Amino acid sequence: MAVKRPLSPHLQVYRPQLTSTLSILHRITGLLLSLGGTLLVAWVLILAQGPDHHEHLQAWAGGGIVKWLVCAGFYVFVFSLVYHLLNGIRHLVWDAGYGLDIPNAYRSGWVVVVLSVVITALLALRAMIGGAA
Repeated sequence: MAVKRPLSPHLQVYRPQLTSTLSILHRITGLLLSLGGTLLVAWVLILAQGPDHHEHLQAWAGGGIVKWLVCAGFYVFVFSLVYHLLNGIRHLVWDAGYGLDIPNAYRSGWVVVVLSVVITALLALRAMIGGAA
């Protein structure tokens, strides 16, 4: 009698690893960048409608919970941009044939994660100090 096995590996078979987690995060940040880019274009289109439309948008997004959500969404967008860029560079290095062994793949993965958090935090700090938040 044949043993019932899945036709292909899936999440119930394999334990998540850093490389697979970062790959999934790369895809998620790509989707977030698409959403953020769409919202950025919408914002520019609102600005193009004139000062009245911009004042209406500022009144809606300028206070309370909406302001915090907009700020949080902006920093998620910035993190996504930084992470996606750094991880893309990591993949380009791999495409050149470097760093493909497991220790280097893990090391470069952690470098991407740490640098993404640090750069996002520095940009957030700069925005807060500069008053742009």
